[in-house]
Amino acid sequence: MLNALLFDLDGTLTDTDTLHLQAFRHLLDEHGRTLSQAEFDAQVSGRANGELFAELFPQSDPDQQKALANRKEALFRDLSPVLEPMPGLLRLLEHAQTQAIGVCVVTNAPRDNAEHMLGAMGLGGHFEHVLVAEELARPKPDPLPYLTGLQRLNAAAGQALAFEDSVPGVTAASTAGIFTVGLATSLPAERLLAAGAQMVIEDFDDPRLWALIDEMRG
Repeated sequence: MLNALLFDLDGTLTDTDTLHLQAFRHLLDEHGRTLSQAEFDAQVSGRANGELFAELFPQSDPDQQKALANRKEALFRDLSPVLEPMPGLLRLLEHAQTQAIGVCVVTNAPRDNAEHMLGAMGLGGHFEHVLVAEELARPKPDPLPYLTGLQRLNAAAGQALAFEDSVPGVTAASTAGIFTVGLATSLPAERLLAAGAQMVIEDFDDPRLWALIDEMRG
């Protein structure tokens, strides 16, 4: 019985990777550095800021790294006053509401970004819980954020679907034992499948996803 849907945010609920890349490039340009699309895909996308900025700015102390991360996220928010939900998302959320299926956001994004993005999509009140990994002991790719999401929704892993677009996210959700659906917004299907996704879709209108939902609903 399907009774929980857990969603990543960036690149899953809305396609934001290009905006994040622009924000990172702006920040790094201020420090005389560059970032290619390939480097962003391989080293940046989907990761929590704590570990990421420690790697990007190893000569800075933790307070400086946090300030740099905050500046990058402010740049991102400035670039995204309005965001479009992924095709089919509103349909899926409406289905979840009518069928009493719990919904939860599980993100490595900071709280300010999560609230901004949901508001920019007009989805501020649509999710029962918005779990921010930096407020937990460990971020993705650790399964803890998804295990916490299951607890919040009172669901077992076998009763849930997770939606992710990055390798850290897919790793986290699949390691938590959840059937993980990859969104091919930024990475090819092969990379998502190799990370543990059991299905890869272009968006939430994919007929295979709805067939899976029907099957799990019994």
